[in-house]
Amino acid sequence: MLTTLLVTAVLFIQKSYAQAPDGAQLFQVCSACHQIGKGKLIGPDLKGVTERKERAWLIKFIHNSQEVIQSGDPYAVKLFEDHNKVPMPPFAYSDDQINAILDYIENYNPEQAAAAAAAAAPAIPQTIDGKPYVFMEETKHPWQNFRLTFLVSIALIIISLIDLFLTRLIKAKFIHVIIILISVAVISEVTVLEAKALGRQQYYEPDQPIAFSHYIHAGQNKIDCKYCHFSVTLSKYAGFPSPQLCMNCHNVVRQGKHSGTAEIEKIYKAIETGKSIEWVRVHNLPDHAYFNHAQHIIVGKLDCTECHGEVAKMDRIHQVNNLGMGWCIQCHRTREVQFKTNPFYAKYPELQTELQEGRKAFITVDDIGGTNCSKCHY
Repeated sequence: MLTTLLVTAVLFIQKSYAQAPDGAQLFQVCSACHQIGKGKLIGPDLKGVTERKERAWLIKFIHNSQEVIQSGDPYAVKLFEDHNKVPMPPFAYSDDQINAILDYIENYNPEQAAAAAAAAAPAIPQTIDGKPYVFMEETKHPWQNFRLTFLVSIALIIISLIDLFLTRLIKAKFIHVIIILISVAVISEVTVLEAKALGRQQYYEPDQPIAFSHYIHAGQNKIDCKYCHFSVTLSKYAGFPSPQLCMNCHNVVRQGKHSGTAEIEKIYKAIETGKSIEWVRVHNLPDHAYFNHAQHIIVGKLDCTECHGEVAKMDRIHQVNNLGMGWCIQCHRTREVQFKTNPFYAKYPELQTELQEGRKAFITVDDIGGTNCSKCHY
């Protein structure tokens, strides 16, 4: 697949720059597998390549590396074996184009290259829903207002009691009573709301070991959720992506447009040390509650956003819904299942008959036992 992509890119570049060889532009194809002075990528580091081999050999190798390798050339064979036998596709560049690339490598200036890349890079969307985008900004959540409201209400009660019994600046006692009663009512409501949320993590937004942005990956780059969370259709768990899976893209993409190289280097560090990236799980259910991702995604046909919110617009992932039992039951009572088109539901002949005879307009999760306690607690 990588070879196919590279060949396609090569053909495009050839067409674009056939008339006026530009080493910097032509090298963009090479940069998918090679770096200059930054170490091995898929292929070798190209810094000093014209010092290691003469240009005539390099031109022949770039035209068709496999032909040179199959000829038994010892240097080419060793190069091939040292880099996991990943074949470099043949390039139908002219000698002038290849010389332009080699000139660019010889005279490579990292600062100039970075400036040129920044100038040529497509504009990055700077807004989300019309609001200015700030990379990895912490989300402000409604629960923070409750905290302030609670503290203000306590302060009002204390001030009213002090004035009522000591300072007596306000002569009308009913004003103190009204303030105290309203404050007590507010405190009671906040207490009830917080008690209901006890043990739940709505709006939980932890720091992660890598500043990974879902907005950039799922939003801008349109990466499907199931690509990284590949076990979501097979298991009760969605799973975390391994560093090796990240490397499918980041063995080429070494620098983030917002975060630079520091965050991506953490992936390389994890692979070098053999240590897993310790991602922090955001969505947690109590141990006594059973939930199966595969069942909801494959059979229920739910979209990830229905439980997790608009992840493609989030930098730092946070828990949008409370995931409480009432929230789940309400969904099960109202959710229409795809009874007619999904063969999974053929095991319910009585409900199929009721649907066909018009005694039911549709079937909900509740109808197939979705609110039975033993379905989630056993």
